[in-house]
Amino acid sequence: MSTKATKADATSIEDRLRRLFALQEIDSKLDEIEVLKGELPMEVNDLDDEIAGLETRTNNLKAAVKEIEAEVTHLKGKIKEAEALQKKYKKQLDDVKNNREFDALTKEIELQGLEVQLCEKRIREAQVRIDAKEETLKEAKGRMSEKKKNLEAKKVELEKIIENTDKEEKKLKRVATTARKEIDERLLAGYEKIRKSYRNGMAVVPVDRDSCGGCFNQIPPQVQLEISLRKKVIACEHCGRILVDNEIAGMEVTRPGAGAKAPLELD
Repeated sequence: MSTKATKADATSIEDRLRRLFALQEIDSKLDEIEVLKGELPMEVNDLDDEIAGLETRTNNLKAAVKEIEAEVTHLKGKIKEAEALQKKYKKQLDDVKNNREFDALTKEIELQGLEVQLCEKRIREAQVRIDAKEETLKEAKGRMSEKKKNLEAKKVELEKIIENTDKEEKKLKRVATTARKEIDERLLAGYEKIRKSYRNGMAVVPVDRDSCGGCFNQIPPQVQLEISLRKKVIACEHCGRILVDNEIAGMEVTRPGAGAKAPLELD
C-alpha cells in the first residue's frame, strides 16, 4: 500500500470533508477575484491583437502609397523624356531635305505626344489610387487611435483591480496549493471535475433549509441524517455536488427529518 493511500485511509471522512469545504471556500474567493476582473484580461488581449492588425494594415497601405508614388515619379520622368524628344524632332524639322524625312519626324513627334498623354492618364489613375489608399489609411489610423485609447483605459482599470487584489490572490493561491496536497487524489479529482461542470465553481455545498446549497432541490431527511453523521462522502442526487452539514459549513445546524432515498456516495 502506498504512503498516500495510507495517509488517506488514516484521515477520517469528517476531516476530509472539512478540508474539502475549506478548499472550496478558498477557490470561491479566487473565483470572486476573477469575476471582479471580468472579461478585462480577454478584452485587453483582443485589443492588442486588433491594434497589431491595424498597424500591419497601415504599414501595408503606406508601402502601397510609396510604390504608387514611385510609379508616378517614373511616369513623370517618361513625360520629360518624351517632351525632350519632341523638342529635338521639331528642331530637326528645320533641316529636313525631303518629304520622307519630314513625315518620319512628324510621326515621331506624334508618337511622343501620345506617350505624354498616356503617361498623364496613368498619373491621373495613380493619383486616384493614392487618394483612395490615403483615405483608407486615414480611417485605419483613426480606428487605431480609438482602439489605443480604449486599450489604455482598460489597462488602467485592470491594473487597479490587480493592484487591489494581487496580494490576496497570491496568498489564496499558495493556501489553495497547500490545501490540495492535504486531500487524497481520488476525492480531489472528483472535486475538480464537479467544479468544472458549474459556472460558479461550487462543488462542495451545505444543506441549507433542507435543500442542496447548489441546485436547491429538497434533500430527504434520511440523507440529511447520513450527511450529519459524516461516515460517507455524499453527493446531491440531482446535481452531483458534494454535500456537507451546516456545522462543517459554519452555519446554524438544522435537524434533519426521517425517511429518504438512499444517498449517492463518492467515496
